[in-house]
Amino acid sequence: MTTSASTGLGRVVRGSGPGLLLAHGATGSIDGNYGPLLAGLAARHTVVGPDYPGSGRTPRATASLNVDRLVDDLVATAVEEGLDTFAVLGYSLGGALAVRAAARHPERVTALVLTAAFAHAGPRMRLLVEDWVDQLTSGDRERSARWAALHGPGTPFLDGLDAAGLAALVESCRAPAPPGALDQLGLVADLDVRPDLGRITVPTLVVSTVHDLLVTPHQHRAVAAGIPGAEFAELPSGHLPFVETPAEWLALVTDFLARAHTG
Repeated sequence: MTTSASTGLGRVVRGSGPGLLLAHGATGSIDGNYGPLLAGLAARHTVVGPDYPGSGRTPRATASLNVDRLVDDLVATAVEEGLDTFAVLGYSLGGALAVRAAARHPERVTALVLTAAFAHAGPRMRLLVEDWVDQLTSGDRERSARWAALHGPGTPFLDGLDAAGLAALVESCRAPAPPGALDQLGLVADLDVRPDLGRITVPTLVVSTVHDLLVTPHQHRAVAAGIPGAEFAELPSGHLPFVETPAEWLALVTDFLARAHTG
């Protein structure tokens, strides 16, 4: 079911059981980042997946994005859909937003799963974001597609493709970026949730995508080290686990949440 309501965020709502709020990555969407997992997640949870402004079902914002305002809207969307409490599954930028959600709304958030997550944009990430913006604004769709194909998947996945598979990957990367892509990348460049890490008290799993070229395992480990008692798991994937290892990712998420809820 797809609905929209007072937060202005379009969303996916599926399943039944304990609440689960999804937070997607920059330039992504709920369908784009979680599509292969939705049925499996909804089999055990009431899943609420809001699209950020300028992605998926949500129109682009008329003002600059603000981390706290976006986090509050994500949480409010879950509450609008009848969830008083819920776990948060955050991917990439969504991982940082999930951390801020747990810090700002401790009465709502029951557990965290942070995949390919980072806590702040250091010099390397700021350079990467600047390069990404240059690609998106270059007007050269072919160059931008090849950049995305080189940086998104991990090397084992990319090198395992035959000629047809590589061509299909590059073709998929030619799709236009969502209207809010630059707004969301601007949010990445300014983001810093490091002060929130030590305030997290709920069960937390950090999933490291070990072949990630965009958000590196160094950043995943820093997130895990900053959260008291966080569990750490490795996924043999680049930055696109929904393409490279969706079944393995789903298993890590559902197994951890099952333990977190019973615990």
